[in-house]
Amino acid sequence: MSESTTDKRMVKTSKFLSLVLRHDPDRIGLTLDPAGWVEVSDLLAALAARGRPLTREQLDFVVEQNDKRRFAFDPTGTRIRASQGHSVQVDLGYEDAEPPARLFHGTHPQALDPIRREGLRPMNRHAVHLSADMETATRVGARRGRPVVLTVDAARMAADGHRFRVSANGVWLTDAVPPEYVTIDSILSK
Repeated sequence: MSESTTDKRMVKTSKFLSLVLRHDPDRIGLTLDPAGWVEVSDLLAALAARGRPLTREQLDFVVEQNDKRRFAFDPTGTRIRASQGHSVQVDLGYEDAEPPARLFHGTHPQALDPIRREGLRPMNRHAVHLSADMETATRVGARRGRPVVLTVDAARMAADGHRFRVSANGVWLTDAVPPEYVTIDSILSK
């Protein structure tokens, strides 16, 4: 198998793992524990039973090579979960953390009017996802075309009593960002 074919297969596998570990574990007959964990052996067996066989080595490769670090193994390496972004009920157990002064959010131009009115909402997820750097926010925003990068005054939000947590892969999470804390930083050409 060529390197690009392997890369494409691993990207496809990563997207499918995101689906089942964040949104629809029942699709392959899995049940996540309250913290979002599932036994690696159960995951691999469920994938194989549904015609999507994956070896432990391939799973390790997907977890290690994912540029967004979407997945994490527990300290024993026997359980896996998505690091954030769930639409199914889980408690990831992340502690409150003091955010940097500014955080960033990548979106698309069509989302600007609702954001101006309502701020950033979690939509179908448990929390609003924010990036510590503009480059990451730009990549996130570019998934739907021309990216828009928003700056969030996280220091002022924290001072005003809003809670922040940081996921295992460095994504900052908060319940919502009211519009008064959001600045439209830039609309970037793709």
